[in-house]
Amino acid sequence: MRDAFQASMDEFLPLRDVVLNTLRQAILIGELKPGERLMEIHWANRLGVSRTPIREAINKLAQEGLVTITPRRGAEVAQITEKSMKDVLEVRRALDALCVELACDRITEEGLRALKNACDEFENCVRTGDSQKIAQADVALHDIIVQATGNQRLIQLVNNLSEQMYRYRFEYIKDSSQHETLVKEHRIIYQSIVQKDKETAAATARTHIDNQEKSIMRQIRLDRNQGNRPPKVKC
Repeated sequence: MRDAFQASMDEFLPLRDVVLNTLRQAILIGELKPGERLMEIHWANRLGVSRTPIREAINKLAQEGLVTITPRRGAEVAQITEKSMKDVLEVRRALDALCVELACDRITEEGLRALKNACDEFENCVRTGDSQKIAQADVALHDIIVQATGNQRLIQLVNNLSEQMYRYRFEYIKDSSQHETLVKEHRIIYQSIVQKDKETAAATARTHIDNQEKSIMRQIRLDRNQGNRPPKVKC
């Protein structure tokens, strides 16, 4: 069977970026589990590269908060904990509310058309049941709102949280019982922006994040109660 990691490698990117993107994507979509060790030699052999780009990728992922490095233990995929999730979502909750408020004033007609199309595309992806497609459509939808603010500092702040947010978003989207709620919230946000209703837009954006937090919290506690432990190395 063809290695999924190897298949994702883009021949047009520099080698260090290929390795980084491959490992990052595997963490974000849960192919590499929280707590799973990242052995340089293992991944060098698996991806057919030297240990140097693997080491560089691991250090970069540690800076992004996706990997933790500890003495005598080495690197492992960062755990999804209640504290880490709350820290990220608390910031994103405030930023998303601000983004939709600014979008109410600043979005263009072209932006509104793009946002409507993004809502439609998200619903289409929900019907496929493909978590990766749903997550990507969700990111695309929210990116339109963020870009509509025209505030480069705000856009940068949101982008700085994007990798962590994708990881939590993906965990949430895997909970299919929440898909209809997501569709409904997106539609309310869209209509609120069309109507320039800042209060409803901001309130729904905050609820959007609150529901995400509740769902992931349930999963974290379920995993903890069941005593789930990931394998040390994925072979």
